[in-house]
Amino acid sequence: MKTIKRVSTLQKYLKKERQKGRTIGFTPTMGALHEGHLELIRMGKNENDINVVSIFVNPTQFNQKEDLVKYPRKLEEDQKLIRSDCDYLFAPAVTQIYPKGLDTSVDLDVSHLSFSMEGPNRPGHFDGVVQVIYRFLNIIEPDRIYMGQKDFQQFSIVHYMLKEMNIPTKLRVCPTVREADGLAMSSRNLRLEPQIRKNANIIFTALSFAKDQLCTMKCTDIEEKAIKMMQIKDFRPEYFEIVDGFNMKRVTDPEQHDFIAACTACWAGRVRLIDNMILKGAEHI
Repeated sequence: MKTIKRVSTLQKYLKKERQKGRTIGFTPTMGALHEGHLELIRMGKNENDINVVSIFVNPTQFNQKEDLVKYPRKLEEDQKLIRSDCDYLFAPAVTQIYPKGLDTSVDLDVSHLSFSMEGPNRPGHFDGVVQVIYRFLNIIEPDRIYMGQKDFQQFSIVHYMLKEMNIPTKLRVCPTVREADGLAMSSRNLRLEPQIRKNANIIFTALSFAKDQLCTMKCTDIEEKAIKMMQIKDFRPEYFEIVDGFNMKRVTDPEQHDFIAACTACWAGRVRLIDNMILKGAEHI
């Protein structure tokens, strides 16, 4: 595995790989890697000749400076974790991704997919995601990009971007990897206080309840009940929505939708966690 920090150096290596007819897989991460990331990276390794992983804490997708500052950075540990499954680790500085004089903005309206859930709660977040992913795709030109199901709205927006902008890269989505108690693996879990971490599986419990009750209760009643379930000591749910997996609109009649997901965000102490569960149409992932 080669660790590369400059755009020009990575492009030089990847040009040689393409000249040899090799396919390229790419997994974008912000580091502090866990088993969920590793599953994505292994998928990239298995499905491509060359596997590229990025570790870059993207400032444009953080709407709270405190969150950006506190985001865990563990490059040396991450390098050890992926050494056997990664050919090129791209760990650039901010100035490499957003150099002065280069317009990295993307002319793409994603408001129809970001009007709910994470969109209102994290203003500018998805614009930042689109910006950095588009920049990485221009740099790396991968055959496939790998993303996790946990960031449901995010991968849906990236899928739309690939289609709308005629980018030939194929999106591959890996199911959410969970801890033994059901909590979705996340770099943010490292910041949970022990007692809060012990109770954090309430999020998974609420999602499982939604899946079990989809065909027996009204969606609005399920959402209300799930919110109440998560309102335990130190936990403050922001939203719990049952949505159409294609357009993010709220579902009222499950029979009228082929792809349905329950999505939620909840503050666990000072840490904001997101999660989701496919309630119907898992084959669309």
